[in-house]
Amino acid sequence: MPAPTPDTIRTLTETLSNLTNYLRENPDPAQALALVEPLVHDYTGAPVQIADTLRALVRALQDHPEAPNIRHTASLFQELLGAASELEDQHTLHYALEDIRALYPRSCTGEPGRARCR
Repeated sequence: MPAPTPDTIRTLTETLSNLTNYLRENPDPAQALALVEPLVHDYTGAPVQIADTLRALVRALQDHPEAPNIRHTASLFQELLGAASELEDQHTLHYALEDIRALYPRSCTGEPGRARCR
């Protein structure tokens, strides 16, 4: 797998922005739920992924041979780790989405255009 680049990450954030704009256009609830579901999945969703990414960043920076060994650096790393923990706590969004889906009796999941109803 090729290493990510700043451009691939920008594409990801542009996709999220496009999703937000699409949701502002009042799409069908079933389609909206299907699009957001992977984003807030309790194991693989964005909050968990970003938390893991921040922890991996801290490890990479701490383990680098040229890492500065000063108190201020440790404090900044702790801030990143604290933010990672707060983000990870958002994994419960998955359960809120399940509760919302229950309010829509014919809610569908899956890819837009190929959704399956429950």
